[in-house]
Amino acid sequence: MAEKMSFETQLKSLQTIVDQLEQGDIPLEEALKQFQTGVELSQKLQKTLDNAEKTLTKLMDDDGQEVLFDQPKKEEGQANNDD
Repeated sequence: MAEKMSFETQLKSLQTIVDQLEQGDIPLEEALKQFQTGVELSQKLQKTLDNAEKTLTKLMDDDGQEVLFDQPKKEEGQANNDD
């Protein structure tokens, strides 16, 4: 059974695949295999990030119960610095 790759290793593998596909000098069959592997890696990486986000948004209350972290809401009239 294959050993689970770390997030960083998976990301590096995905970047290698992207670089190879961008160069365009690999045979079509290999490019298709690499593309499929890249899509699978991308999905795994996204799932890992989603799980990490869920973990980081949980807090514990005084009784040791998990509660979701609510981001503070912007007050009306407050300037939006995202522009």
